[in-house]
Amino acid sequence: MASRYCWQTIVLLLSVVIAVPTLAGEPMEKIKQTTGKIIAIVTDPALKAPERAKERRHLIRKAVDERFDWGEMSRRTLSTHWAKRTDAERKEFINLFGELLERTYMGKVDDYSGEKVRFENEIIDGDYGIVKAKILTRKETEIPVIYRLKKKSGDWYVYDISIEGVSFINNYRTQFNSIIVKSSYQDLVKRLKAKVE
Repeated sequence: MASRYCWQTIVLLLSVVIAVPTLAGEPMEKIKQTTGKIIAIVTDPALKAPERAKERRHLIRKAVDERFDWGEMSRRTLSTHWAKRTDAERKEFINLFGELLERTYMGKVDDYSGEKVRFENEIIDGDYGIVKAKILTRKETEIPVIYRLKKKSGDWYVYDISIEGVSFINNYRTQFNSIIVKSSYQDLVKRLKAKVE
């Protein structure tokens, strides 16, 4: 449903060796901390066995959960439709959205083939931060990436990633809004449940 690079790139961005040309600020440092956790999981020989694939994905998802604000992502993805949802519906959607991304893209982490990430700079404006980076592929091409973060309860959380100018949130928002407008919110939930089952 999203760009073919979306979740694969999210995982790669959080699991590759990083070159930082300048001193990193707090948002970038937080991403680096998560990176360290995921590198340890991805490079652990004991977790590379096929029978431990499920465990490996679970550990990666847990590390990603620590840095991604699924509630904020869900709210922004549903946009104006979020306000019409009950607390129970919101909780259900947050869980479905997270599961959708995990089931659709998490297996792509096995496709990692040596990409590196170079962080360019970051901008902090109050409780919001932007971290600009570039993925350096093995074919020596550069893919521009922008992390958008929000500070909450003293920590920084990613709520959107733009890859080559395409926003993760905007991509899903367009798709979900189309389903809701043409059919209903209930139909969207039904489709999401079908995809994660």
